Amino acid sequence: MSTHDTAAPPAKEGGAAPGRPPAAPVDAEARRRARLSRRWQRDIRWSPYAFVSPFFLLFLAFGLFPLIYTGWASLHQVEMTAPTDMNWVGLRNYTRIFDDDFFWNAARNTLTIGVISTVPQLLMAMGLAHILNYRLRASTFYRVAMLAPYATSIAAASLVFVLLFGRDYGMINWALDAVGVSPVDWQNDKWPSQIAVSTIIIWRWTGYNALIYLAAMQAIPQDLYESAALDGASRWQQFFHVTLPSLRPTILFTVVVSTIGASQVFGEPLLFDANKGASGGAEHQFQTLGLYLYEQGWINQHLGRASAIAWTMFLILIVIGIVNYVISRRLRASS
Repeated sequence: MSTHDTAAPPAKEGGAAPGRPPAAPVDAEARRRARLSRRWQRDIRWSPYAFVSPFFLLFLAFGLFPLIYTGWASLHQVEMTAPTDMNWVGLRNYTRIFDDDFFWNAARNTLTIGVISTVPQLLMAMGLAHILNYRLRASTFYRVAMLAPYATSIAAASLVFVLLFGRDYGMINWALDAVGVSPVDWQNDKWPSQIAVSTIIIWRWTGYNALIYLAAMQAIPQDLYESAALDGASRWQQFFHVTLPSLRPTILFTVVVSTIGASQVFGEPLLFDANKGASGGAEHQFQTLGLYLYEQGWINQHLGRASAIAWTMFLILIVIGIVNYVISRRLRASS
């Protein structure tokens, strides 16, 4: 019997050669990698927006919408008893508050309390920061202690200062009586009450600003101090000719922030009032714009007028921001 060799049939054009694995698994892996690549590209593109979206959602809900709605309500007559009944009055709410003597009294009180509290506060903060900038024992303890007033509740601090400034049994009057000064009615006289409210603000914010100044001082190159010392400059001369010029942007920042905070003072005068109301004393002697807004909106129940006051305060803050921008640009140009 003869044997015949059987030749393998020729492969079809375009077909796979016999004996090779099928190409389907390779194609599936390529498609899977392509899908992963597209998903990775979408993740890289859209993930940052997803991370920051909670802030913008909260800002839209609790920042932008109340701002726009308050501006719209300021052009209407709205009462707390019927907040959905809005009657268009245009700019009448603004003209009424500008003709109101209590508004201008609150504006003057806000200005005087702001000056009395801001100037000593920043000067004391600068001095404390300058002391802490040197190598001291337990410097970490002092820095933490600086933030203790800032972390204290406004209500708790104000109640303590109410006891300290008490007319009959307060420790401040006791100390004044010990040196022969007659007792002061801190809650009913105009200037003593504003000084007392400013004292609460100074106590609460001095340490916070001191740490800001301290951080800025530690960023000043030591070469400047060494060069000044080689030229024979004393510690005071180094402070005035090296430290202060280097701190000009930081000083401007703290002045602007403190001014904005002073224009929004609310908790301290509210809790310092002996009558526990929003009038700022029996004769409105320390009523600020924040208290005046609260009185109009939540006590007199004039929401439209309160909205106009809020927008007036907002415009004041915009003016402060513009002044800050102009001054900072001039400082940068001069340096």
